[in-house]
Amino acid sequence: MTSYFSDYANLCFEAFGDRVKHWITFSDPQAHAQAWHLYNSTWRSKQQGLVGISLNCNWGEPVDISNPKDIEAAERYLQFCLGWFANPIYAGDYPQVMKDYIGRKSAEQGLDMSRLPVFSLQEKSYIKGTSDFLGLGHFTTRYITEKKYSSRQGPSYQNDRDLVELADPNWPDLGSKWLYSVPWGFRRLLNFAQTQYGDPPIYVTENGVSQKLHCIQLCDEWRIQYLKGYINEMLKEPLLSHMQMVTEIVVPTVCTLCILIAAVLLMLLLRRQS
Repeated sequence: MTSYFSDYANLCFEAFGDRVKHWITFSDPQAHAQAWHLYNSTWRSKQQGLVGISLNCNWGEPVDISNPKDIEAAERYLQFCLGWFANPIYAGDYPQVMKDYIGRKSAEQGLDMSRLPVFSLQEKSYIKGTSDFLGLGHFTTRYITEKKYSSRQGPSYQNDRDLVELADPNWPDLGSKWLYSVPWGFRRLLNFAQTQYGDPPIYVTENGVSQKLHCIQLCDEWRIQYLKGYINEMLKEPLLSHMQMVTEIVVPTVCTLCILIAAVLLMLLLRRQS
């Protein structure tokens, strides 16, 4: 399938690349790296475009932020969701926690090898770095806690994670059973992606809310509030870079000036005394 998709991508690059400068190989992926390499080797120098991927992920917040088990479960939730595809692209391999948990579950099920595929060194090298930007889809948040009981169901993505997802009943209900408005989770996911993957350019590729009521007139106040809340949280994001500038540039500069001023004052004081 990857070779077929590569042929399709090549046709798109050839037909539309003179006008399209931002390409997303997949929204909710599977094969990606081959299309990136194709563009990089054949079309980038001519078309000067960018190729990325779009990954969807909710934010996972620990139920108890003082409980290490809940913190680990929330981290595991994010790695099984966003890290599953982002980590190979930015680090060359699946997240270690996925390899550990799925490997252990596979052994418990009597398998000789993990159900999670193993990348060869050549595959790791081929996949790593194949994204000019990270597309990020996000809609809602879940509280996460460790699962304290064994599941009776067979092998599955959900069971491999060993965690429980919860929703706060006080979060605004938006019509779909899975969708709640939790704007602060959006900013936390942006922070996570920024720090986890080396501060890549991030494009928000999916966000929005479903129809809550059947209306024949305009009656989507809930949608206005949802978008307003999420956009406001996204707009706060550049504060991180400003804070980084403050800590890396402004603070050392101010300290240096204070030292110089103190030295000048000390010299003037010594001259007066002499």
